[in-house]
Amino acid sequence: MSGDSAPPPAMDGLTLSDAVPEAEFSKRVLIKSILGRPDKGAGLNGQKVRIGGWVKTGREAEKGTLAFLQVNDGSSPENLQVLVKSDVYKVSDVVATGTCVHIEGLLQRPPETATQQNIELQVSKVISVGTVDAAKYPLPKSKARLPLELLRDVVHLRPRTNIISAIARIRNALAYATHTFFQNHGFLYIHTPIITTSDCEGAGEMFQVTTLINDAERLEKELKETPPPSVAGLKAAELAVTEKGEAVAQLKAGKASKKEIADAVSELTKAKENFSKLDERCKLAERFRLHGGIPKKDGKIDYTEDFFARQAFLTVSGQLQVETYACALSSVYTFGPTFRAENSHTSRHLAEFWMVEPEIAFADIQDDMNCAEAYVRFLCQWLLDNCYDDMEFMTKHVDKSALERLKMVAGSKFEKITYTKAVEILEEAAKVKKFENKVEWGIDLASEHERYLTEEKFKAPVIVYNYPKAIKAFYMKVNEDNNTVAAMDVLVPKVGELIGGSQREENYEVLQQRILDSGLPLEPYQWYLDLRRYGTVEHSGFGLGFERMILFATGVENIRDVIPFPRYPGRADL
Repeated sequence: MSGDSAPPPAMDGLTLSDAVPEAEFSKRVLIKSILGRPDKGAGLNGQKVRIGGWVKTGREAEKGTLAFLQVNDGSSPENLQVLVKSDVYKVSDVVATGTCVHIEGLLQRPPETATQQNIELQVSKVISVGTVDAAKYPLPKSKARLPLELLRDVVHLRPRTNIISAIARIRNALAYATHTFFQNHGFLYIHTPIITTSDCEGAGEMFQVTTLINDAERLEKELKETPPPSVAGLKAAELAVTEKGEAVAQLKAGKASKKEIADAVSELTKAKENFSKLDERCKLAERFRLHGGIPKKDGKIDYTEDFFARQAFLTVSGQLQVETYACALSSVYTFGPTFRAENSHTSRHLAEFWMVEPEIAFADIQDDMNCAEAYVRFLCQWLLDNCYDDMEFMTKHVDKSALERLKMVAGSKFEKITYTKAVEILEEAAKVKKFENKVEWGIDLASEHERYLTEEKFKAPVIVYNYPKAIKAFYMKVNEDNNTVAAMDVLVPKVGELIGGSQREENYEVLQQRILDSGLPLEPYQWYLDLRRYGTVEHSGFGLGFERMILFATGVENIRDVIPFPRYPGRADL
């Protein structure tokens, strides 16, 4: 048998090797595969394809015998123009915005008078249509755009809008780039727990995880359905145990048969079990009366009765846990959701957000800063190389400086200054520029200070390092001056702080004292201290707020619009 394979079959005058490729696992062609070509699809003239997508806009023409549709499938910010004739399908059923169409047809060059598109699809077969009641569909029926804050009220439909779909593709690209960067540099991806018993930030603004409330509600329901016994009923059950016990004793004393004694013991056991159940229900009823069903000990909630037998929370950071792997596997990172119960309604706060947190063994603060700089520059270049069409869309419709900002960061060497130097610069600037927040050594730099440094003073990304010990977390390495810690923040235009990181304190005694000085109990952090007690190592790491990176890249103003399902005070839709 010859090793030469047969040539691919012809399709509309072209071989399959020339044809636009079908999407894997779906018998259709992605619109991006058509319009994303250098010739914008013109070279596919005469090719038969099947596509699927949602109608962005539609209109009837030529007295209802023809419909022009702009169809998008989410693969690209661009829409494909589709022509449907009335002899193929009822055109009034496909023109409504939001209609889903699965169609086949021929790609053809439009008439020269129609210059907006290089190619359009003339439909020959309609496979399926998902209709829309145009009167009730909440998204705009034209090119008009709903304000982003109104789209939050239809969070389940907002991915169909141009801006949210573009943000979704940019978010996906940044996530892919994150894994690519760290995998290329030998880091291992570690899944850290969402449920934790440690407070990484020490701020106490954590969501608690407990089943005690559910248990109390279930107890209330059970007590209503099966009320506890009366005092007389409990005493009767207790008396029955006494009587059954005495009967067993008498049978043994009278040297009764084994069977008689066994039967009496069985009756005694049943009486004891019955009394125990009734007594427990009485105790539960009393607990419910006194504490609403929540177990207490010494006047405080008894968490030993809870699901995890101790207080548990949703994590605010995976850093502490991922350090355990850094202290064994050297270079690791975690990338996942984190939570903060901060009752804030600002455009920069979410209750649920994602963090990228690498941790590097045998690395000091300088290594940490170098890694952070390389990572941010990589993300920016990745978007320029792989998501340019979406970034063009964001630049046109959201922030005219978005692309230039990406190019600037991707091509810049980051400025590195100490916190003390940063304060000196800001104090000098405050002589001619009014800041809302006072500038003095010891403050936590406000967003306006950070943005001044990166947008006005240096016009480049800035890394500020060696912060006052008093304003930073307990795990950060104390410098020799004993007043500062080896902490660093990466500041970028538009958002200010993008990354926060530090060299970690590897000295057991110093870390233990820092925990106590922060007002935290030692017991939950004994495992963390063990990392210093057994084979301690110099190590460093940082955290990048993923949504902040998307804000920086896109220029979107509110963080609630760059996460698929925003959670914030008063809202947790879906």
